[in-house]
Amino acid sequence: MMKSSFTIEPMQAKYNRQVSQLLVHAFSGKFSPLTRMGEGDLALLFEELLDAFPGEQSSQRMVAIHEETVIGTLCLKWKPGAGVDTAEAPPSARLSEMRELARFGRWKVFKLLTALHVLSHEPQDGECYIADLSVHPLHRGKGTGKLLLQWAHAYAVCQPQWTFLSLHVSGSNAGAKRLYEQISFSTQEEQHRLLLYVLVREWKWEYMILPLEPTEHRAGEESL
Repeated sequence: MMKSSFTIEPMQAKYNRQVSQLLVHAFSGKFSPLTRMGEGDLALLFEELLDAFPGEQSSQRMVAIHEETVIGTLCLKWKPGAGVDTAEAPPSARLSEMRELARFGRWKVFKLLTALHVLSHEPQDGECYIADLSVHPLHRGKGTGKLLLQWAHAYAVCQPQWTFLSLHVSGSNAGAKRLYEQISFSTQEEQHRLLLYVLVREWKWEYMILPLEPTEHRAGEESL
């Protein structure tokens, strides 16, 4: 396990390129067939999206840094007004960036944005949702993903307005489900979503949750 060899810090614009590559490593199997884009072009498109949408006010992306390289990333999302607000790009800036995406092909961009929208989840009261988790292929199996999840747990348990962590995992991703179960996530509901099958060829999804105990019961237990 690499517990002492990397740090976890908030996302910055300078990491956009590396994070976009991590997202492609994790999700190209879903998005490349949909958009018919190679991994290189898909990474560039994700980078443009990160530039255009650096983050909603009700979300926080974190990165794991090892020797000045991003080796993992995790994004938390919560109900607007129910967490610590973060900065958001002004609408005019985002619109300008969106115009630049047309060079990738309007239909390809439309299909990707549609899939991302359908995959998105709107958190409810008390919910802190893990929108995505990605680890560099060379660092998988070394504890990076587990420590990012433990960081998310330690962070969320300190927020009195949140009562549980949650995430979705596809039914075909048994390895990810095992990792989440190691952190004590359990399946709350099995979902069968036709539109996601049409878009990304994934029919079965599991909605998993991890209840958060009061801070005084967890103090120091999972500090990194």
